[in-house]
This record gives sequence, structure tokens and C-alpha cells, in this order.
Amino acid sequence: MRLIIISILTLFAHSNIYAQGCCSGGAGSPIAGGAASGVLQENQMEISINHQHNTSNIFYTGSEVTEPLFKNLTSNYIFFRTDYGVSKKLTLSLASGYYLDKTKEAEYIAGNRTSSGYSDLIIFPRYSIYNKSANFKRTEIALGLGVKMPLGTHMDSTLTTAASAYAPGFPEKDQYSINAPLVQTTNGSNDLMFYSFIFREYQKRKLRLFISALHVKKSFNSLGIKFGNYSSLGLFASKTFFRKWGLTTQLKLEHVGKIQAAENIDLLGNYSIDPISTGSNKAFFIPQISYSQNGLTFFATSEIPVYQYLHGTQVGSQNQFTIGINYRFLTKECPPEVKL
Repeated sequence: MRLIIISILTLFAHSNIYAQGCCSGGAGSPIAGGAASGVLQENQMEISINHQHNTSNIFYTGSEVTEPLFKNLTSNYIFFRTDYGVSKKLTLSLASGYYLDKTKEAEYIAGNRTSSGYSDLIIFPRYSIYNKSANFKRTEIALGLGVKMPLGTHMDSTLTTAASAYAPGFPEKDQYSINAPLVQTTNGSNDLMFYSFIFREYQKRKLRLFISALHVKKSFNSLGIKFGNYSSLGLFASKTFFRKWGLTTQLKLEHVGKIQAAENIDLLGNYSIDPISTGSNKAFFIPQISYSQNGLTFFATSEIPVYQYLHGTQVGSQNQFTIGINYRFLTKECPPEVKL
């Protein structure tokens, strides 16, 4: 499966490319980091890679800061995405990622848990249902329906007792315990994704306003665990300065449902999951700065929490920083213009 995915992405990356931008179609992603996307031009491609660093040592009970349950939670994640304009209205997106590390640090070294590996494959087509330009203004509405499938494992474990530690006469066998979901690289389920995007551009002012909504409907994984459905609403404003610099701000509202268990599954006893301490409502302010030239866009963004309500007691969001690069190009030469 992984070989097939890598082969597809390699084929896309090695297509014959032309840097012209003469073909008609949608504006694509108006935010450099890809947080909100419409559709690309026909035969246009965008390749994006970014590195996301997360860290948190703050805990909440409801909306109140509380005593920590462990020392720190950190992760470093590489995300790769490639989009292709199949037609003027349809764009196909493939994306995946790899955790360099995902670590829960305890007060004592023996309590540390860490993992690394692939996360999920995302197949995400988007279709433009409305796209109109008039009087230096443009409006676009796009819808998306996709799937998210695990590439990595959701059953990574940590050695708790080595065979050499057993006294004589006991079975000489290493003992492992499955890691908590916080440090798994995927939730292990096949999920559906529903997406909508509304975009308004004022070309003379170089100003763009847009809204995106995403809902991820989770399913049960092989352990009999169903992670809570995810919903988010993003409100964006983006402005171009000095032709090459861009500044985008976003207010993101986020809801995560509670974890559910299949019949006869003891979440707390088997997987150290307290269902009461799952699910949340959060709001974030997300600024982004970008620089574009010759089809390349470099961007940096930070996710700043402004409100958090976590059910039970959980680790909250604290610091998230992302840097990345996008490259957009045409895979076919534009047809020559007809002269009258």
C-alpha cells in the first residue's frame, strides 16, 4: 500500500511542467499553508510540504487550568500534500504525513512514551459549484468529500519489563504495554471527511475573505474504539502587500466529540482511556505570513489558543508552529490563443 502511494506521488512530481499561468479556472488555495482551499486550474498542480511542531504542558479541567498529569507532550510532524486540477471544476488532493516523534514525557524516565511513523492517507476531491468574476470581484463556492485511511499503526507499544529483569524461574519474555492514543501516530479508523469553502476576492484591494468548514466522521478501529467526530469552522482574511508578501489571519472554532467503546471493551482498564476526560471545544487565532515568487510560496504560521473547554481533565493546546513551502505549476502547455 505504501509503495503504491509513493509511486503515485512520484509520478505527479516528475510530470513535464510549464510555468505559465494562462489557463482559466479557480484560484486554488488563497492561504499559503493550505488551511483553506478551493479548486485549481485545469492541469494545474500544487505540491506542498511543511513541518509542524507542537508542545504543551498545560492541563485543563473544563475551562480552568489545573495540576498536570504528566510533564510534557511534544510532536514533530512532516506533512506532504499534492493537488491536481482534473478539470476547471474538479481538484483531486492526496496527502499524508510522518511523525518524526510523538512523545509524552513523564516526571520519571520510566514513564516516558514515544512513537514515530506514518499517520494517514487522505484522498480529498473538491468540486467548484459556483465561480463568478465581475467588476474586479470574484466569488467561489466549493464542496469536498474525502476519506482518511490509516497508514501507520494505532497499536504501538513500549517495553515495560525486559526479560533479563525477571528473577530465575520466571518466564524470560519481554513485557510491553500499548501506548495511550496521545502518542499513537494514527487513530486506526477509516473516516469520512465533509468540506465546504466560500471565497470572496476584492482584486483592486488585494483583499480576500473566505470561510471553510470541515467535519470528520470517525468510525470504530480494530480495538473497538471510536474517537470523537471532529468539526471546525474557519473565518479568514488575507491581504497581499508589495506584490510578493501575504498576511492571513484566521479565527478557528473547533469541536471534538467524546470517545466511544464497542460492547464489552474496557477503555480505562485496557487502554488507560477515561471516556469522561475526552472531547473538547476550542477557539484559536491563527496568523500566517507568506512570501511568493515564481510559483514558490514560503509560509510560517502559529496556532494561538484563545479559549479552551476540555471535558474532565486533559492536556490542552499551547504552542504550535508550522513552516512550509508550496510549489504551483501547470503540467500541460496552454493552448495557443486564437487570433481573429
